[in-house]
Amino acid sequence: MKYRPSRRTRRTAIAAAVVLAIAGFNGPALYGIASEQYHDYTINKPGYKAERGHWKTLDVPRKYRINTIHAALLHTGKVLLVAGSGNDAKQFKAKTFRSVLWDPAKNTFKNIPTPKDLFCSGHTQLPDGRLLVAGGTRRYEKLDGDVKKAGGLMIVHNENPDRAKTLEAGTLFTGRENGKTFESQDNVLVPRAKKRPDPVTGRVEVTPSVARVYVEAAKRGKRRQTGTEDNYRVHGLRGIEKKNVYGIAQKLSFDKKDFQGIKDTFEFDPVAERYITVDPMHEARWYPSLTTLEDGKVLSVSGLDEIGQVVPGKNEIYDPATGKWRFLPRKRFFPTYPALHLTSGNGIFYSGANAGYGPDGKGRAPGLWNLETNGFRKIPGMSDPDALETAMSLPLPPTQRGTYMVLGGGGVGESKKATAKTRLVDLKDPDPRFRDGPDLYAEARYPSSVILPDDTVLTTNGSGDYRGRGDSNVLKAEIYDPGSNTMKAAADPLVGRNYHSGALLLPDGRVMTFGSDSLYSDETNTKPGRFEQQIDIYTPPYLHRKGGRPELTDPGQAGRAGQRGRTVRLGGSATYGSKDAGTIKRMRLIRPSSFTHVSNLEQSSVALDFKKTAEGVRVTLPNDPSLVPPGWWMLTAVDDKGVPSKSVWLKVPRSASATSPTTTRISP
Repeated sequence: MKYRPSRRTRRTAIAAAVVLAIAGFNGPALYGIASEQYHDYTINKPGYKAERGHWKTLDVPRKYRINTIHAALLHTGKVLLVAGSGNDAKQFKAKTFRSVLWDPAKNTFKNIPTPKDLFCSGHTQLPDGRLLVAGGTRRYEKLDGDVKKAGGLMIVHNENPDRAKTLEAGTLFTGRENGKTFESQDNVLVPRAKKRPDPVTGRVEVTPSVARVYVEAAKRGKRRQTGTEDNYRVHGLRGIEKKNVYGIAQKLSFDKKDFQGIKDTFEFDPVAERYITVDPMHEARWYPSLTTLEDGKVLSVSGLDEIGQVVPGKNEIYDPATGKWRFLPRKRFFPTYPALHLTSGNGIFYSGANAGYGPDGKGRAPGLWNLETNGFRKIPGMSDPDALETAMSLPLPPTQRGTYMVLGGGGVGESKKATAKTRLVDLKDPDPRFRDGPDLYAEARYPSSVILPDDTVLTTNGSGDYRGRGDSNVLKAEIYDPGSNTMKAAADPLVGRNYHSGALLLPDGRVMTFGSDSLYSDETNTKPGRFEQQIDIYTPPYLHRKGGRPELTDPGQAGRAGQRGRTVRLGGSATYGSKDAGTIKRMRLIRPSSFTHVSNLEQSSVALDFKKTAEGVRVTLPNDPSLVPPGWWMLTAVDDKGVPSKSVWLKVPRSASATSPTTTRISP
């Protein structure tokens, strides 16, 4: 007899067929959901976290979300996040400038009034714990076709040796030959002319002084532009000033106009939680590098000036004791945001890494810069030397070893070139030379690297092309071990990060990452990108190991309400409490970070000599101000399993043996 299935069997078979059909149509989606769930399950397993660490998104209330481009850890334990106008021309036009203060311990936020557009400024730590912020944005770039008024550089001359002349913004200049009128966009001070007696005749020779100012045509229209040099009459002058003060300009046109910098300088007070205005720099700077020197003074280098040109090698020093800037007496040119690191005994190390503007073949070779003599010793051996723009550099821990690492990078400007190379150089070698280290996880511009307390280095993100073009963001991270010279995979970051991104170490041993400013949001480069406001927190593997972390306390804080830590001089010692002293293997002094544009010039982890006591540990600081410049530092204990304590704060005063380079009041 032929088999006939029952009605129940037929219903079951039909239902199964329907399920299979639906699954067929939705297979990719179901597979994707299952894969995502499995991935989430995997990355949250204790063993995975202990091996690779873990990422988590910081919950930031909407009113505190900004385009974070700069971030600095303060000695209060809080992090200053700075956007300024946030690379948003609309915000710039509306004069909406933003800063937010985040407290990682309490996860609270506070909006900070921001006096100027600090977008693309430079910043560094001062000896008293304030943050110096210098430069920023005076004007956004205008591309060809977007320029509505002819404009350019006016060189203003003053032939009067007895009196300087100030011309206010809005001063008119009219060409004596072309008859066209242009308007100054800023105030400009033209110094007195210089008088020098002729050694032979005894007659006094007068050399006109000059100053620069950006000018625009008073009206729109192509016929307002000029093509040749002309001498310009200055409106509003009287008497002999009409002859003594005049302008000279070359081509004033509709060419692309680059970003323009400002001279404004501020100190951010972490206790009062506000910006304090101090004397401005002598040069306007957009994209400058600020490096703290061994005596606590600050070196300011490069940047685009008030007319959008790279500052021509005129570098200056800020003295926090006087609040004044003075020029170095001799010039040295660098591209914008050059990576200039203070070294122990070797002056300033320029790694060659930088973030953009400047000629392809000028000021890009790595080397050692002596600020006193202005001598520069090039260091050979760099692999992919044409891919140092948007590279990252840092001293390998501990900083005493004198070895620096340069990671990734790309070609000049909007070049498609990127490299996965890492390069190492030992500055204690009498004849230093770069050699290759292990390759990064991918060819990467804009990688962010952070020194961890356990003497390893976390590197994360970047992109394979300019500003993530072609959907080239790299969702990878690695941890480098200088001891074994090896890279080890870390947990993959949650979002892509390229231009205008960064990372820094928090006092509890975690790492925060911020920012990203993709030019496009798709592989075909047809959809505009969106600024990544998400902030993520990476918990390294050492915080997922069994057994907890060592304790470190500062008995010196007892009875001193409102103070963050004690003061310890170079060469001095201090005792700290720890019930885990028996397991402590290393003590590290870590400089709080100040990160922007693939640059964290103060990043340093210094090994300390220490002795175990009945109550804890007694540490002794090195007696080298170039290794430990003045300011606040984080003291961290690391146990025999590589697990760090939470940091306590320690203040290092200025050393009497610290020296600074000769400066001058006059522009070089």
